[in-house]
Amino acid sequence: MYISLKSSLLVLGLSTLVGSFSAKAADRGTQVFKLCSYCHGNQGEGNPTIGAPSIAGLPDWYIKRQLMNFRSGARGAHPKDTAGMRMYPLARTLNGESDVDAVVKHVAAMPVVKPEDSIKGHVIKGQKTFTVCATCHGQNGEGNATLNAPPLAGASDWYLVKQLQNFKHKVRAFDPARDPMGASMAPMAAGLSDEDMLNVVSYINTFKYKKAANPQ
Repeated sequence: MYISLKSSLLVLGLSTLVGSFSAKAADRGTQVFKLCSYCHGNQGEGNPTIGAPSIAGLPDWYIKRQLMNFRSGARGAHPKDTAGMRMYPLARTLNGESDVDAVVKHVAAMPVVKPEDSIKGHVIKGQKTFTVCATCHGQNGEGNATLNAPPLAGASDWYLVKQLQNFKHKVRAFDPARDPMGASMAPMAAGLSDEDMLNVVSYINTFKYKKAANPQ
């Protein structure tokens, strides 16, 4: 009975300790996000006037990869990526991977805020173009963690257009060796005209956001 009681107390103590660590991580995520909120908004809704996209509710695996890319300079170091160049030094202010993980968890748990549509294109033409995108990003733009393809539904439309342009002109994923996932988008965007981009993003605007499942 003594051993049983001792074991129970040990389990209770460990549970309390784990809970304390979790609470501290959550608090740290909230603290770190204050820096992000200056541009991305208190609800992660984004701010198009300064080139800050909506980020609330994005999958943790995608947010972390982008933050790590910004920290390493694999993203945000191209001279034509003005918005990305703002993220590069900010990401490097995070105090190691523990801060990255804390803010990633915080942002991923935020309710999705669907930005207002800001572009106009031909939805039917965009639907035809999207058949290629759907191979990785899903029929409804829900994303696919296994393929490292983030969700597109619910994203800031102006941001999607800008990133397609950046991929096409190798402003994003400018060094394929450092950002192989991003580099896989370059040939996809290469054949798109500016009109094609507006059309396909206009079609994406018709989707309802649904979080992609994390890889098993």
